[in-house]
Amino acid sequence: MKTKHLLVTAATALALTAGGMALAQSRPNTSNQPIGYGADTGELTNTSVSLRGRAEITQGQARLRANAIEGVRDASGSLSSLEATGDVYYVTPTETIRGDRAVYTVSNATVVVTGDVILRQGQNVLTGSRLSYNVDTGQARIEGGGGQSGGRVRGVFYPEGSN
Repeated sequence: MKTKHLLVTAATALALTAGGMALAQSRPNTSNQPIGYGADTGELTNTSVSLRGRAEITQGQARLRANAIEGVRDASGSLSSLEATGDVYYVTPTETIRGDRAVYTVSNATVVVTGDVILRQGQNVLTGSRLSYNVDTGQARIEGGGGQSGGRVRGVFYPEGSN
């Protein structure tokens, strides 16, 4: 099978799971919008979806980008989780999350980003080693640890109207 056909098949599998895959925030609700994808190569099996090389999944105005994205499918063929590795970015119109690895769990609409994590919302910046982010509510919890943060959570917040 040609790689292009595999990517089309992988995209179809991802699109069939759009109801359960909340890559986009529900603020506004984009979970019913089409899912786009891109990668240098792709592979689909009965239990997994693999996108490698400049891998990207978009839905509405949200985008997950990484060197590789692996999806796990349950017995019904629905996507149950995604793992993104290498230069991971999750971007929405209001925030950008960067890390080394991210795991998105469909059942609780939560992405956990680890490594040297950076969360940007406008001018505000928050850093740590582990971030748990609910894509439906936008609620985030960040923890310190190793890496550039020196074991601490650090941040810079600008009041509204300040430069």
